Amino acid sequence: MNTVIRIHEYGGPDVLRTETLPVPTPAAGEVVLRQEAIGVNFIDTYFRTGLYKFPALPAVPGMEGAGTVTAIGSGVEGIRPGMRVAYVTTPGGYATFRTIAADRLVVLPEDIPSQTAAAIMLRGLSAHMLLREVHRVQPGEDILVYAAAGGVGLLMCQWARHLGARAIGVVSTAEKAELARANGAADVIIGTDRVKEQVSDLTNGRMLPVVYDSIGRDTFETSLSCLMPRGLMVSYGNASGPVTGVNVGTLASHGSLYLTRPALTTYIAKRPALLHAASELFALVRQGIIKPCIGQSFPLTEAAQAHIALESRKTTGSTILLP
Repeated sequence: MNTVIRIHEYGGPDVLRTETLPVPTPAAGEVVLRQEAIGVNFIDTYFRTGLYKFPALPAVPGMEGAGTVTAIGSGVEGIRPGMRVAYVTTPGGYATFRTIAADRLVVLPEDIPSQTAAAIMLRGLSAHMLLREVHRVQPGEDILVYAAAGGVGLLMCQWARHLGARAIGVVSTAEKAELARANGAADVIIGTDRVKEQVSDLTNGRMLPVVYDSIGRDTFETSLSCLMPRGLMVSYGNASGPVTGVNVGTLASHGSLYLTRPALTTYIAKRPALLHAASELFALVRQGIIKPCIGQSFPLTEAAQAHIALESRKTTGSTILLP
């Protein structure tokens, strides 16, 4: 049988219900995956609350995981039962077994464990998107990374250091500041009250070519104020709520700024792009340049507790569920 976590209505962590369903059967082009580790991300909470809508309810959250293929549907090529794979795809991941389109799978190198893969697929490919695609970070650049002790933030700081850039991290506590520094943040700002002033001090008034803001509503205006003229504001998360009611004239008044709201699904929509990004990510992991940090793990049946921890900002690094 298949243990799954489903929601029947949008709401708080309490709507996450543990249920038992039959093991699914793959359709054409699909495989069945027995999951060994499942990533928990803020986007899962957005789907749970209804900020992002499922096509229909009841539904299973979870967009990231890793495990072993147990069955394949017709027309599947290059993937066979017994292969260890990982993925980032549409929701459906909070389950012992799930079906998934074969073209969304990446075969794992033997020396990358499933738990590591589940901790880096969405987060690591997001870091690749942000640092190599949305804005191609250059040696000597200063960048601002919010939630620098989180799953994506830690990987971004490590990657930025490898690229020769200076990552300025923003965190909420002294403990998280220490973790961010240990993972590549050259400077760390604690709290969001004086971010602009501290960025100005750290850059001698030059300000920044790019800001990576995963917080959303509460930090949007501050982030704009940290950019140099014609800088790029990258809003890629809604931890404090979505950014709404933006007056585009604000971009002009802050110095002809650029604004983007990237989605990873767009950047890896084509399989060659997915494989290229995953290849670069895995190479850095295997070289020890990217060192995934699994800050906490929960049994699959405690998905609600994982959401509570994530939303209370009590987590560091990546959070995973173990079926």
